[in-house]
Amino acid sequence: MNSGYLSAIVFLPILGAVLIAFVPGLSERLIKRLALVFTAVPFALAVYLFVIFDRAAGGMQFVEKVAWIPAIGASYHLGVDGLSLPLVLLTTLLGALCIPISWSVHERTREYFAWLLLLVGAILGVFVSLDMLLFLLFWEVEVIPMYFLISIWGSGRREYSALKYVLYTLLGGAFMLAGVLVFYFTTGSMSMVDANLGGIPLTAMVPLFWILMVAFLIKLPVFPLHTWLPDAHTDAPTAVSVILAGSLLKMGGYGMIRICITMFPEVAERFAPHLVSLAVVGVVYGAAVTLRQTDIKRLIAYSSVSHMGFVLLGIFALSTVSMTGAALQMFSHGIVTGLMFAMAGLVIHNTHQRDLSRLGGLARQIPVVAVVFSIGGLASLGLPLTSGFVAEVMVYLGSFSSPVFPGIKALTLVAVLGVVLAAGYILWMIMRTFYGPVKDEFNGVADASRTDKIYIYVLVVLIIVIGIYPAVLTDVIRGSLPALFP
Repeated sequence: MNSGYLSAIVFLPILGAVLIAFVPGLSERLIKRLALVFTAVPFALAVYLFVIFDRAAGGMQFVEKVAWIPAIGASYHLGVDGLSLPLVLLTTLLGALCIPISWSVHERTREYFAWLLLLVGAILGVFVSLDMLLFLLFWEVEVIPMYFLISIWGSGRREYSALKYVLYTLLGGAFMLAGVLVFYFTTGSMSMVDANLGGIPLTAMVPLFWILMVAFLIKLPVFPLHTWLPDAHTDAPTAVSVILAGSLLKMGGYGMIRICITMFPEVAERFAPHLVSLAVVGVVYGAAVTLRQTDIKRLIAYSSVSHMGFVLLGIFALSTVSMTGAALQMFSHGIVTGLMFAMAGLVIHNTHQRDLSRLGGLARQIPVVAVVFSIGGLASLGLPLTSGFVAEVMVYLGSFSSPVFPGIKALTLVAVLGVVLAAGYILWMIMRTFYGPVKDEFNGVADASRTDKIYIYVLVVLIIVIGIYPAVLTDVIRGSLPALFP
């Protein structure tokens, strides 16, 4: 039965973008309020679906299916399960919070909020699409608003970073298009849930698996396809960094689980050693390079490379525990790194300084920012009672005990270095930013405003709640994962 909830969640932000872009005479204040309404309502709907989701039954729920292009078997087919529903909830939450984060934007306000809402709608479309052509459409649409948001409202080398993002994403999109075409000509279907893959030989599945994997590896991103991410984060506006780290990167991990592992489990098992090795390299390399950064946003960006390595490790350990940990890590990273980018944005906006060597002593001048930034940092390094700890422990335990291949225990132990290095770069960043001698040049710097406190406290509460009671998410996730091992 078509409930229409998912269509509303996806297209309300897009409708808001159209209204803001084309309705004349809107004041800046009204534009921001409209943007808030058209993101808050989808979030409320996502919360409602999360509450009524049948955890015992699992499987696809709230399904909507209408014939779209009958000649090729393409349908307007939406649905969510325990894997995609938490990501829909995360994206609608961050989309709504990005509006108050952007309250200080006054340059070309109409265009900014229109592009931001279109970006949110496109990402949501990826997470709910059950048709390969529809999935590809939303996957490609998000490139456009991201390019304009970085190139117009960014800082530093914004045009270079925006173009680099587009080139990498178009490369991934080309592989995705090729993968969709091969999938269609191989199966005769565009459905991600009903396609008959039983008669396809393994030799035919391997090229299709890797064509799609390249697109997902770029988006996650994984070393050595990660170099677009630090540049995009460093030069993007604060809200765009939040949605980029919080939701957009998760498209890669989601695609791996939804398509590559669910549809091609034998191929995934065959190449698991290579992908787990790549994941461990990403974890350690990302953490090591993070230690060398002096720009506060670039440091957080490189930490994402390391944390997405944990996601790849958990996914291709192919066990129920590791994959649940990977899905939880995607959600946790979204709220933790989203919070850290929001706080880094406040530091940069209020002090007009982003170089860690020139910051210091800010804990006395902006105590709220200092405390909340520290909470986000401690969650990022995996402190117990935070969401980051639970997610990483599940990834490690599931990977270490997985029988997918003999060497995975040794590789999992090597990946533990990522946690040690994370403690180093997070504590170093907090120390350099907020402690040490107080600098007179920062006297009178504004602390978090009342509006700022709304969104940062929401994220802090979520981090703690999930850290204390992770079952609120894991009970939803576990029943929908295509894990090959217990």
